[in-house]
Amino acid sequence: MSSVNASGALKDKQTAASAFNVYEIRKDFPILQTEVHGKPLVYLDNAASTQKPQCVIDKIAEYYSATNANIHRGVHLLSQKATLEYEGVREQVASYLNASSSKEIIFTRGTTEAINLVAHSYGRKYIQEGDEIIISWLEHHSNIVPWQMLCEEKKAILKVIRMDDNGDLDMDHFHSLLSDRTKFISVVHVSNALGTVNPVEEIIRAAKERGIPVLLDGAQSVQHQPVDVRALGCDFFVFSAHKLYAPTGVGVLYGRKELLEKMPPYQGGGDMIASVSFEKTTYNELPYKFEAGTPNIEGVIGMGPALDYIEKIGFDAIQNYENSLLVYTGEVLRKIPGVKLLGEPKVRSSVYSFQLEGIHPHDTGTILDLEGVAIRTGHHCAQPVMKRLGVPATARLSLGFYNTKEEIDYFAQSLQKVFEVFK
Repeated sequence: MSSVNASGALKDKQTAASAFNVYEIRKDFPILQTEVHGKPLVYLDNAASTQKPQCVIDKIAEYYSATNANIHRGVHLLSQKATLEYEGVREQVASYLNASSSKEIIFTRGTTEAINLVAHSYGRKYIQEGDEIIISWLEHHSNIVPWQMLCEEKKAILKVIRMDDNGDLDMDHFHSLLSDRTKFISVVHVSNALGTVNPVEEIIRAAKERGIPVLLDGAQSVQHQPVDVRALGCDFFVFSAHKLYAPTGVGVLYGRKELLEKMPPYQGGGDMIASVSFEKTTYNELPYKFEAGTPNIEGVIGMGPALDYIEKIGFDAIQNYENSLLVYTGEVLRKIPGVKLLGEPKVRSSVYSFQLEGIHPHDTGTILDLEGVAIRTGHHCAQPVMKRLGVPATARLSLGFYNTKEEIDYFAQSLQKVFEVFK
């Protein structure tokens, strides 16, 4: 069995000569060279947050060392420089998602705020009593609660697409839910709890035939596959930067310009106004209409090199490597007696949820941590998924493109220590 040494460097360099050189990539992430409890860090909690390459860390330090100033308001050089860098990243994100214009890119604090923005702005204006909103059983709480709150306020009806025992959506049930009262659909692209890749193309196609707007929650997809919002045909797409190897505290809402222009502001304050008097306030144009107050400037600017980094590697290489690692991880897990996988979806991305027979997931996570292995345990902010599976919690392993087969082997070896402790 391969293993990692004390410095985090890997002994087995058999695949180092491949086009995708994971060992060279790992050198770009300083935290991967650290230790936890005296053991080399094996970070397998990427669905919660990814680690940051040195180029992102350097950019944030550079901003505070040489550029720090507020944006959009100052005439001095630092403010102009910060504004140019901030708006440059907006152009990058638009290109990354293939949006038709950077005016369609709204910066938020994260996926959660982006969904709340749409629910509060679009929902309050266009959802009426008796209207129906469709979500799915696979959603995390951020794509459930805002719609529940809207439905309570507007006396609308929330409908939920069923999922089967494998963690796949029941698409016959989805089609049966569509009606003349359906006014909005909001579904997750990839499940954070089970890794299910939802058939969003089919959902969007059916919605478009009825003129129903669709929001895709891309928090777990945008870092693993190319996303073309115009090819998908979605009306809104949301994600968090910190799951894309970029800083925390920044999210993105893509919205079709025609819809964003019809939506009222979400929050009031500086930057979102054109003029203010005590008699009347007029609002700024897109995208600033939805960005009240001073934003997370360094976080947005730090997202720029993260996007550059991913594009330099290329999604063909990322997907080929991550898919092979995902298959390998599944093979390893299925061979270990006492491991129960939760969910076997038709198409999976980056995540395995599991339990060890007779051992609580929190105990599993605690012992693994002592071995230097970071996984997530709990309900993963997706309690309906846990209820559907009949479990209170799972242990979750989630992959990034800097993980290796040797780390998976070490993880499996560490699982044996969990069994030994609780036998």
